[in-house]
Amino acid sequence: MTPEAQHELLARGTEEILPEGELVRRLREREREIRPLRVKQGFDPTAPDIHLGHTVGLRKLRQFQDLGHQVVLIIGDYTGLVGDPSGRSKTRPRLTPAEIESNSTTYLDQFFRVLEKNPSPPLLPVEIRRNGEWFARMSFAELLELASQYTVARLLERDDFAKRMAAQQPVGVHELLYPLMQGHDSVEIRADVEIGATEQKFNLLVGRVLQELHGQSPQIAMTLPVLVGTDGVQRMGKSLGNYIGVTDPPGEMYGKVMSLPDRVMSDYWRLVTDAAPAELEDVERALADASQNPMEIKQKLATRIVRMYHGEAAAGRAARDFDAQFRRRDVPQDLAVCVVPAGEIGIKDLLVQAGLAASGSAAWRAVDQGAVSIDGVRIT
Repeated sequence: MTPEAQHELLARGTEEILPEGELVRRLREREREIRPLRVKQGFDPTAPDIHLGHTVGLRKLRQFQDLGHQVVLIIGDYTGLVGDPSGRSKTRPRLTPAEIESNSTTYLDQFFRVLEKNPSPPLLPVEIRRNGEWFARMSFAELLELASQYTVARLLERDDFAKRMAAQQPVGVHELLYPLMQGHDSVEIRADVEIGATEQKFNLLVGRVLQELHGQSPQIAMTLPVLVGTDGVQRMGKSLGNYIGVTDPPGEMYGKVMSLPDRVMSDYWRLVTDAAPAELEDVERALADASQNPMEIKQKLATRIVRMYHGEAAAGRAARDFDAQFRRRDVPQDLAVCVVPAGEIGIKDLLVQAGLAASGSAAWRAVDQGAVSIDGVRIT
């Protein structure tokens, strides 16, 4: 594939590629040199599972991998101790090293539900690095040197820090270090391209500055849209209870997709499926056509997503079970049983104990949205 054709494919679905024109220039350069680009994305293992929101970046990495470039995954076992402040209105709760290590183990397996673990030559296997490799051995003097490469004034230019300070919300010193740590990752692995969500643009640009200070060619910053969760409002996240995990059982995954508000279907088709541009255009036309039933488009979306992670047979079963349970009102044969102690129990606690809600707040949201019924009677 020519550099121009590669660029057209890789630019599809992105928000920004900075600097403009640099990616195609570097693709041409690497074709002449017969040398792949080193394409980086970091993941802090702050939860045990990855969800469809993570796969937006992973799918872009897979495109690079399929074109013969070197994908480098950074497991943020040290940045995870800080927690990325991007897009946050308050400081993240800090995890212990043991929690991060446990989460890292499950991440590694789940990454390869999208990326190719053992590609056939000339495609390259994924390079997996932990940033503890360099941060664990960094001395305090070296940390001071890293901190001296950026000013507090520039760090405070970031929108999320500015909003928190205006609201008199605390900003920890350790949070100020996060963009420098992420940028230093790029220096250590000599990244040519870094992928991140739109809210990480600041961090990606810090990486460019640090690379130049170390005599390296600054990386290309590629930002991707943020996927909203099943509530259709906030970004997908486990703590919000609005996520679709890549390891969710087929029926659960199908049901979560079917619960999406119609207005976000286009984003899901575009960001988390392998639909070709022509198919996406057909979806857009169908969604804009008032005579079309959006439920049918959503069923196709749910089937597509389940098939990607569980296979054709599982997707078919999930679709049939959903139809039987929610359209024909049949009782599923494999209905889960939850035993609770005798006595009174509130609906919030019941939903959490039964595993039907990730948290009390998620349970209340489900009730508010009319998603909970007992013996056919909707709870309000």
